[in-house]
Amino acid sequence: MLQYDEAVQVRRGPATGGADGGPGAGGSGDGLGAPEQFLWRGRLWRVCAVRAHWVESAAWWQSEDAAGWGPDRAVYRVEAGAGRHGRRETFDLAFDAASDRWQLERVTAR
Repeated sequence: MLQYDEAVQVRRGPATGGADGGPGAGGSGDGLGAPEQFLWRGRLWRVCAVRAHWVESAAWWQSEDAAGWGPDRAVYRVEAGAGRHGRRETFDLAFDAASDRWQLERVTAR
């Protein structure tokens, strides 16, 4: 597993709430669904499956709000492929609602 901290551009599908783990399943509460495609280092990756989805909160000591809790960010573990017959890899993509930005955090090559 390789660690990254790189901005990526993500195209999301509609929030369907589907349980099949495919694109569009598991919205983050912002009215949009899971990633369907993303652009990383000039290459377009197509999401084949959403393997997991969770929400992380900032640690209370890193928060600036009075309640002591920071903004949530949604993390999607997706399997994606590039090109027609490209290899598939597993990516962790994180969406920070406060900054409206996506980050690539981890890549696991198969």
